[in-house]
Amino acid sequence: MSFQLPILSDSPAIDMTGRPKGSYCFISLGCPKNLVDSEKMLGQLAIDGYTLVDEPDGADFVIVNTCGFIEQSRQESKAVIREMLELKAQGKTRGVIVAGCLPERVGGAALLEEMPEIDHVVGVFGRDEIVTVADRLIAGMREQRELFRPAPIRAMNDQERLRITPKHFGYLKISEGCDRTCTFCSIPSMRGKHVTKPIEMVLAEARELIGDGVKELILVAQDTTYYGMDYYGQVRLADLLKELDQLDGLSWIRLMYLYPVNFTDELIDTISGAKRIIPYLDMPLQHVSDQVLRRMQRRVNRDKIVSLVTKLRERVPNLVMRTTFISGFPGETQEQHNQLKDFVEEMRFERMGVFTYSLEPGTPATKLDGHLPEEVKAERRDELMELQQEIAFEFGDSLVGYELDCLIDSQLEDGTFVGRLFADAPEIDGTVFVTGDNIEVGQLVPVEITARQDYDLLAEVSCGDEEG
Repeated sequence: MSFQLPILSDSPAIDMTGRPKGSYCFISLGCPKNLVDSEKMLGQLAIDGYTLVDEPDGADFVIVNTCGFIEQSRQESKAVIREMLELKAQGKTRGVIVAGCLPERVGGAALLEEMPEIDHVVGVFGRDEIVTVADRLIAGMREQRELFRPAPIRAMNDQERLRITPKHFGYLKISEGCDRTCTFCSIPSMRGKHVTKPIEMVLAEARELIGDGVKELILVAQDTTYYGMDYYGQVRLADLLKELDQLDGLSWIRLMYLYPVNFTDELIDTISGAKRIIPYLDMPLQHVSDQVLRRMQRRVNRDKIVSLVTKLRERVPNLVMRTTFISGFPGETQEQHNQLKDFVEEMRFERMGVFTYSLEPGTPATKLDGHLPEEVKAERRDELMELQQEIAFEFGDSLVGYELDCLIDSQLEDGTFVGRLFADAPEIDGTVFVTGDNIEVGQLVPVEITARQDYDLLAEVSCGDEEG
C-alpha cells in the first residue's frame, strides 16, 4: 500500500513568530501501521508551523516514509527516493528526508552510501523528532544526518495525528513490534519487541479519532491477539474490545492482523456479541502443512488451525475471513503445496492473498535448505489465487439480492459512489459501486446488491432511511 498525500492546508502553518517555516511534500509507503507513523509525523510538522503541499515539485523538502518488509517493497521505496533525489538535482526541491522501515532494515550508513544525496535519515523510532530533522534541513545543516532511536519499552503516543485516510475511517495501532520468531520475517529487527499501548491510551486515541469524524475504526498491530501480554501479564484484547465497543459515534470496528494463537473463547464471545465489531477477521495463516509451519516456526499446526477456523465459523454469525499464505517456502514439496490447495478449497476463505517467499537477509529461513526457483514459487502462487478467484466470485454472487449497509468512501460522478461492505477492508478488498440520490461520502447507507463485477459489486441505494 502506498500514499502520496492529496492534502493541501487551508492556510499556511506558521511558527511562533507568525511566519511559515517552510513547505514540504510527504510520501507514505507500506502498511497501515506505517501509515499511523506517517500521520503522527504530519501532525507534529503541522503543529510546528510547516506547510503541507500536495506536489514535491516546488516544495522546500520531501519526506519519504518507507517500507522495508520484503525485497520488492525495498525496491519500491528506493525507486521513490531516487525520483525525489532527481527533483532535488534539478533544483525543484531543497532536500529529501528518508524515514521509516527501510533505514531501519538496511542501516542509515548503508543507505547514505548508496544514495549520498539524501539529506537526512530517520529510523522508525526517531519519528517523534521529525521536526528537529526538518529544522536542520531548512537551516542547511548536513552533519548528524542519521537519527535512530532504540525500540521503546513503553508505547509511543499516536494522538495529534494529521490523517491521510478519508475523514470517516482511521487506523488505530494498539501495539508495536512483535515477539514472534517466524523464520521468514524481518519485522522484529525493524520494529523491536512487542510493546502494548495501555487500554487508557488506546481509548483516548479512539475518542480523538471519533471526534475527528471516524466512523470505521480499524485496529492494527504486528500481532493483535498478543495485545496486553507484556504490559498486563496476560492477553487483554477482549477487555480492550469491550471498552471500544461502548464508544458512541462509531459504526464499525474492524480487526486486522490476528495471529492464530491466544484466540480465547472470551475473545470469540466478545466479537460475536459486540454492537460495533463487524464480523470480519484478518488472520494471516501463512501455510497449513505441519512440516512447513514448523520450519516457519509458527507454533501452530494444521489441526489447531482447522479447529479455530471451524469454531469461528460456528460462533460468529455472517463471518468473513481474510487470510494470507506464503507460496514456495524453502523445502516446500509439491505434496505440501497440494495440501495447501486442498485446505483453501475446504475452508473457502472469502478473502485471501498469497505472496511468494521472499529471501530476507538476516532471517533464519535464509539458512534453510530447499530454496525454490522463483518460477516455481510464482507458479504455486498463481495456482492458489486461481482457486481463490472462484471462491471469491462465488461469495460475491451469494450477496446479490441482499440489502446490506455500505460505507461510502468516495464519489465518482453525480449519482455514482464507491463504498465498502463490512466484508471489505480499505485498499485491500473489493469495493461496491453504488447508484442513488442524497448520498454523501462518509455515510453508512443501506444498499441492495444488484450484481457482481469481478471482485467488486454493483448496488443501488435502498428505499429505507439512510444513516448519517
